[in-house]
Amino acid sequence: MAAAPPPGPQGPAPPLQYSLLLQHLVGERRRPRDWDPSALGGIPSPAKSEEQKAVERAMESCAFKAALACAGGFVLGGAFGVFTAGIDTNAGFDPKDPYRTPTAKEVLKDMGQRGISYAKNFAIVGAMFSCTECMVESYRGKSDWKNSVISGCITGGAIGFRAGLKAGVIGCGGFAAFSAAIDYYLR
Repeated sequence: MAAAPPPGPQGPAPPLQYSLLLQHLVGERRRPRDWDPSALGGIPSPAKSEEQKAVERAMESCAFKAALACAGGFVLGGAFGVFTAGIDTNAGFDPKDPYRTPTAKEVLKDMGQRGISYAKNFAIVGAMFSCTECMVESYRGKSDWKNSVISGCITGGAIGFRAGLKAGVIGCGGFAAFSAAIDYYLR
């Protein structure tokens, strides 16, 4: 049989309770600790030079973000257009002679035309969305999901408004919902 600990000057020590331990770890008695990466073994980073700050400012500007989205949309749209033209059974189809098989040159020409058409459309949509999102974020001073929903509504409404007011409202709602879903999935 184990012997009980000898009583201290004030008597035996009270048993350690789980709830008291939690109070000190995560409860009201927890003391906030200053976050210092060097205390955790992190690598200290030197101060940024003026050139690094200038490059960072340029890369965070709305113009750079819009240009990057435009270029990315152009590449993605071009690839999508070439792909859809490649699997389209009507590529190179001549309605005057429906039994004639299109040549490879005609099919490749159609793929190029459709690729360029999709590339331009995707580039415009990407630039519009990115630019409006950046401007909304700059205006609001916050970076959250509401920025993408607002800019999605603006972009979808602007694209749909060319076909009328009803199409603009539907485009606004559809693009905003799509932007919210993508933002929810990515965050």
